[in-house]
Amino acid sequence: MHQNDISLQIKQAIQASDFDRAIDLAEEQVNSVPTEKKAEYLYLKAVAQRLSKNAQMATKTLDQLLELKPDHGRGYQEQGYCFIAMSLPDKAAASFYQATRFNPALLTSWQQLQQYYAQSNNTAALKIASEQCRFLQQLDRPLSGAMDLMYEGQLHKAEQVCRQYLQKNKHHCEAMMLLAEIGIRLKAYHDAEFLLESCAELYPDEPRAVQAYQSLLLKLGKFPKALEVIQKQKRAGASDRKLDLALASALAGVGESEQAISTYQQILSDKQDQPGVWLALGHVYKSAGQLEKAIDAYHQAARFRPEFGDAYWSLANTKTYTFSESTIATMYDNVQRENTHLEDRIHLYFALGKAYEDSGNTASAFACYSKGNQLKSRTLDLDIRRVERAMVSQQEACTASLFSETVGHMAPDPIFIVGLPRAGSTLLEQILASHSQVDGTMELHDILGIASRISGQKTSYPYNLETLTDEQCRQLGELYIRQTKAYRKGAPYFIDKMPNNFIHIGLIKRILPNAKIIDARRDAFACCFSGFKQLFADGQEFTYSLETIGRYYKRYVSLMEHWHQVLPGQILTVQHEDVLDDLEGQVRRMLDYLELPFESGCMNYHKTKRAIKTPSSEQVRQPIFQTGRHQYKPFIPYLEPLFEALGKKPEDS
Repeated sequence: MHQNDISLQIKQAIQASDFDRAIDLAEEQVNSVPTEKKAEYLYLKAVAQRLSKNAQMATKTLDQLLELKPDHGRGYQEQGYCFIAMSLPDKAAASFYQATRFNPALLTSWQQLQQYYAQSNNTAALKIASEQCRFLQQLDRPLSGAMDLMYEGQLHKAEQVCRQYLQKNKHHCEAMMLLAEIGIRLKAYHDAEFLLESCAELYPDEPRAVQAYQSLLLKLGKFPKALEVIQKQKRAGASDRKLDLALASALAGVGESEQAISTYQQILSDKQDQPGVWLALGHVYKSAGQLEKAIDAYHQAARFRPEFGDAYWSLANTKTYTFSESTIATMYDNVQRENTHLEDRIHLYFALGKAYEDSGNTASAFACYSKGNQLKSRTLDLDIRRVERAMVSQQEACTASLFSETVGHMAPDPIFIVGLPRAGSTLLEQILASHSQVDGTMELHDILGIASRISGQKTSYPYNLETLTDEQCRQLGELYIRQTKAYRKGAPYFIDKMPNNFIHIGLIKRILPNAKIIDARRDAFACCFSGFKQLFADGQEFTYSLETIGRYYKRYVSLMEHWHQVLPGQILTVQHEDVLDDLEGQVRRMLDYLELPFESGCMNYHKTKRAIKTPSSEQVRQPIFQTGRHQYKPFIPYLEPLFEALGKKPEDS
């Protein structure tokens, strides 16, 4: 029987008050379906148990569910109902609060919180809950249903409902914003940007529409455009904390670090107790190379909110900070507390992993890295098979014949540094950005955006690369050069360091045939383990499991071999370990490939002053060092899933 039919049977049994049958059916499924499909049946089982007056047993089932899916909003809501049945109002309120964090569309959870806050005279929280209740109650039912589906991870169903609503209610502001948010979660960024830009133009007096648009621009790294949108609001007389925060973020994005710092300081001058602002200020200090000030800002964030996981992770993520015993104890206590938020727990586990690793406690370090990765991966919807298929499709679509004729925009300006994260690409960028003719920028989203832009055509991407006309290729190349101009400082060449662009080398060479491409390669074990212990701000979902990161690395190597075959001599592979062993030799080799004269500044790359926004920012401000080369070796006993995925062990290499 199809699983949808079984789910329907369980729901019908619950509606008929046949709770024993519902529990038995759900239990059968829990014991037979794969782990990733258990969540729905655990949830239904818990509902049936609570309704059969066995709330205590239901909470045990919910513990299983929330261990499996720690961001299951409805699971927390059900837990809240159980605690009400058990006469535990404070615990119930905590559960309803968690439910609204993971699924803000759960009206009944907000109503329960509204009642609780009214009884406890928490006026600030009551105001927020009441506003959210009013917002959800005034939404048309299809929109609230689509919102609920989105937060529960059923993105395609949510999109379908939303599009059907928009067909009947063209240009409905709330529906357009919701469809854009669904698009962002589906990584259809081009569609989402178009929707929000249209929404902001249609509804200039709706601040949420403009805020959503500028937030997406900031997320996509389109800082110049975001700055333009923000400054337009400023000129119109708009002034509030959210707008000032967006302004600071945009200023930092376009490299105006001092102005960004000044803006954050001004926001903090009104009120010091703003841990999120301290964190953002720390990030700007760090990218600008002011490490001591960054560390102080992160400490301030933790001082105002002691369980703030991101503050501790940001300290760990400097790669040079050493935690004190007392701070480690504070982090450990916070990560164990029941009411610590999921995002804080994830950050704390990664920070603890780094702290224990630095102190030589390998077993505790790996346990923390492992737990942090488990929690993070359970909040993601990664199918590594789909990712592998996407890379295979590039090999199928991009044969040598695709590049037999030179088309596209002939600008020689871009230098793409591609590869896996934590493979040494920031070091290569810093070396090359120390050359007088090369601008360093950041990890630009523009190629990913162009890939998204052409994905909706009749023939799917990348197979449609063959059908792009010469004129279309030229226009797309010009679009890339135009969009990236704002990140440049006037040098004839510039670097785009988005590592994931290795997947899109076929697209790059179709639209920018004279672009240079450097593949930053690192030893498989070192690269994969370094990725596994890194908590990324966004993306890189494949890194949160030893198996998936191993499979991804293996497929990346296969795809790069394909690019070398169909684009012979056009890609330079730079092995990280070779750079460590022979800096000058590799510097000269890269400059020869780029057809640039040797400059001694490239050898003294650590003295170059520029904003760097990747985790390696402090490491590349130091001369070459070897300490990171074999960091995985003490962890070898724990890395068997990685070795299996790679198909080799360290002793084999």
